[in-house]
Amino acid sequence: MATTASTLLNPPYDLTSFRFSPIKESVVAREMTRRYMTDMITHADTDVVIVGAGSAGLSCAYELSKDPSVSIAIVEQSVSPGGGAWLGGQLFSAMVVRKPAHRFLDELGVAYDEAEDYVVIKHAALFTSTIMSRLLARPNVKLFNAVAVEDLIVKQGRVGGVVTNWALVSMNHDTQSCMDPNVMEAKVVVSSCGHDGPFGATGVKRLQDIGMISAVPGMKALDMNTAEDEIVRLTREVVPGMIVTGMEVAEIDGAPRMGPTFGAMMISGQKAAHLALKALGRPNAIDGTAPAASPAWREEFVMSSKDDEVVDA
Repeated sequence: MATTASTLLNPPYDLTSFRFSPIKESVVAREMTRRYMTDMITHADTDVVIVGAGSAGLSCAYELSKDPSVSIAIVEQSVSPGGGAWLGGQLFSAMVVRKPAHRFLDELGVAYDEAEDYVVIKHAALFTSTIMSRLLARPNVKLFNAVAVEDLIVKQGRVGGVVTNWALVSMNHDTQSCMDPNVMEAKVVVSSCGHDGPFGATGVKRLQDIGMISAVPGMKALDMNTAEDEIVRLTREVVPGMIVTGMEVAEIDGAPRMGPTFGAMMISGQKAAHLALKALGRPNAIDGTAPAASPAWREEFVMSSKDDEVVDA
């Protein structure tokens, strides 16, 4: 039914004598517990685990979830997913996105003000809330927020999943007796933990700890024009089974930081999604097997993958 001025002014219930349907408290508890535990059982063995639900992780999950055959678990240590994308930078609300990444915004239906070489979303939260609402409605996606990834599953030199715990437990291991973790096995892990910080770059730092990569030099000083191109170009599978996307790429490669502009996060996430699809043997834009018409950025991804592969020394 179409929304009209009449329905907006007259809700389909009486606000002056509103009463909720009765419910038992135990029913609420059972519904929450049963559904969450069912999700944990379902995703104990899944196709792709995405670590970190910032702008890169969300963009990756959105692109990846277009293939309904792919099962996706997103693990986010914060209660609120979105990372730094709730604000455009500092405590400012507007989000700047350099062209041609605005085409991703067109697909999402996010409005913006247009300039010659960039666009501006009036509030970063408009992007974040829109992509989350589109993504989390899809049946092949589950977000596990307030859950931290404490370690990786590694078998025969390949990352095969993640080790998880409740975020509050992870933050307080030194204040209590041992609280063992849980696990999620996955065919592919996408690490989008962001730049260094309390929880940032934890994926690549753990790879260094266990000797799967030699160094994590950390991101260099800010250079927007270099940084965004580098972050997209260097988005890749860094070790068998693990793809790195977003600002975590700058940490592992010593690329410049990009500051308050977000196009690279979106496109890096998309590229990571297609790398994951390729690893799963599914149609993707990296090797040209995607069934849909090729978007403008596909050629750039193909060239990046073929000509600019980086192998850790």
